[in-house]
Amino acid sequence: MQDQLTQKNIASTQAPLRFGLTALILGNLALSVGPWFVREAGTGPVASAFWRVAIAAPLLFLLARRFSGPVVIPKPSLFLILIAGGIVFAADLAAWHIGIFYTKLANSNLLGNSTSFLLPLWAFATARMWPNPKQAAALGLAALGAILLMGRSFELSPQNLFGDLLSLLAGVFYTAYLILMTRARGDAGPWPTLAWVTLASAPPLLIFALLLGETMIPSNWSPILMLALLSQVIGQGLMIYAIGRVAPLLFGLVLLLQPVVAAVIGWVAYNERLGTFDFLGAILIGLALIVVRQPEPK
Repeated sequence: MQDQLTQKNIASTQAPLRFGLTALILGNLALSVGPWFVREAGTGPVASAFWRVAIAAPLLFLLARRFSGPVVIPKPSLFLILIAGGIVFAADLAAWHIGIFYTKLANSNLLGNSTSFLLPLWAFATARMWPNPKQAAALGLAALGAILLMGRSFELSPQNLFGDLLSLLAGVFYTAYLILMTRARGDAGPWPTLAWVTLASAPPLLIFALLLGETMIPSNWSPILMLALLSQVIGQGLMIYAIGRVAPLLFGLVLLLQPVVAAVIGWVAYNERLGTFDFLGAILIGLALIVVRQPEPK
């Protein structure tokens, strides 16, 4: 009887972890197609980011009400974290959406997800510990795979360099955004957190897009609607759900699924051809995910 209770307790503990990993993978797949919609939006890059959050915000508040009950204004300390998260997320989207136009889709996704390494490093630093051999091996495989996936795409071009640097800056902002969301979702819940942050990110993006003189009205609303639905509602919704349910190292490595999928989209849609090193890089990233999922020795 005691063994049965123990097995039930283990199963109930592992279930949220399994659901969290599934949500994380599906969220990354949804986010992978975002750069394609940004390129096809027919607006300025920052303007497409504004429409992404402006359209998604009402839907997210409806979802928050459906799954978390009435959405109330958070207490001041939490509200400040959510506002800060919105501003950082706006900076992430602005830098990344501009960078998408100046480099390849795989590069923009890979550098934009430098969070893959920054988030685990932050976790190890705050825990004041070094990665164990398995974790170090997974990080090493992922780093080598990322270098191979990205290396062939680098060219000595000012335009590509500009896009790469902006995408890398977006990755830094995204890491800060996830850290803030980790703090906020525990108090407010995932859906209210995402709803408030999405709303808070809209005004900075609108102001920046107007200051840049970008085209605000899309020539085709379909990519914008898909960007809002897939990237912000579904993609970010699943990512916020997964935070706290998946270890930072695994969370970071799964982010590398995005540049792999984006590389395939770039190949099909824009003839950004993949070579042997690109496929080898994708395989190494897959191996890193397998290694980090192996159970610790007893």
